[in-house]
Amino acid sequence: MSQRSSQHKNLTPAIGIALAFLLSMSSLAGCSASMAADEAPTDKSTPELASTGAPDDSQEPQATPAEDANQQNAEAASENRSATDDGVLSYRDIPAFDGNPYVYVNDGEPVFTDEQRAAEPGYEHYDELDELGRCTAVFAVVGPETQPTEKRGSIGEVRPSGWQMAKYDFVEGKYLFNRCHLLGYQLTGENANERNLITGTRYLNVQGMLPFENAVADYVDATGNHVLMAVTPVFESSELVARGVHMMAESVEDGGEGVAFNVFCYNVQPGVVIDYGTGESMLEEDATPLPDVSGAESVPGAASEGADAGEASEKGATGSNESKGVAEYVLNTNSKKFHLPSCSSVDQMSPKNREDVEDTRENLIANGYDPCKRCNP
Repeated sequence: MSQRSSQHKNLTPAIGIALAFLLSMSSLAGCSASMAADEAPTDKSTPELASTGAPDDSQEPQATPAEDANQQNAEAASENRSATDDGVLSYRDIPAFDGNPYVYVNDGEPVFTDEQRAAEPGYEHYDELDELGRCTAVFAVVGPETQPTEKRGSIGEVRPSGWQMAKYDFVEGKYLFNRCHLLGYQLTGENANERNLITGTRYLNVQGMLPFENAVADYVDATGNHVLMAVTPVFESSELVARGVHMMAESVEDGGEGVAFNVFCYNVQPGVVIDYGTGESMLEEDATPLPDVSGAESVPGAASEGADAGEASEKGATGSNESKGVAEYVLNTNSKKFHLPSCSSVDQMSPKNREDVEDTRENLIANGYDPCKRCNP
């Protein structure tokens, strides 16, 4: 499909997108992948689906390794706007990647604005690129009218921020990076839309985003209903490659009974270390370990700077297990998680699911609650 000259495909006025949080936890390509999450919500989990979508083709034949890297001079740009400045999700709020392709945000419950909920069926909006040429936020009310009616075309002419050609034999398809659709082609028919394509790993594309895209597509195909869908790449500072993608969706006609999720998908590739500032990469075994800038460092009980990671982890676990006294906790009665009052997830919790208690950690676990993996109470 040829790229549309307009970034709005609906007759309704453009609605300002404000991705609310979390989430939120941001396509869309890939083959079928089973979804394994460490904190799946109890009543709004993503349906298990057979993969119906085809993976985004990361490398078009006309693209060659000799192409100049699409890098912006990040140091020359002042007051750079992160894709999350107007949104709510910061990469520093996300736990460090632990082997799962995504984590749930806001216990998996999506958060949409009143403006987004008022959007007409078929409405689509793609925010402009920022001053570094990075994708920002996209939103659509996905339905039968937004799905593609033409054969998919080439996207090789689009060079997202941080685009690099890199090949590793152990990566499916060999190529590290794909041109990842934020709103998948099977949902909106968007093809070579530069506002909808980011530099994403094959792992992000297939293991992270695709299962959620397929959940939406299968629901629309089966019911003819509509789904609110918001996707935002999450950048750290002025880096050109997103650390991940924040994805939210909620089925409209049935109030989220059919599809509802809020997830963050990690833009990583196991075995490869990525320089998110430039898009360059190397084998993990050849790399010098880099500091983790995710929210893991701020977890209570984490190691002090310079301490051995393994020793710190052991001390943190010991400290938690030895805490026998009564303390203040916040329960999510829906997800059956308990949090420290200072946990960032508490601010995103639905009031109807929140319960403040004074109890012991051991009692809460005995009553069926699990400790939040972000704040590690």
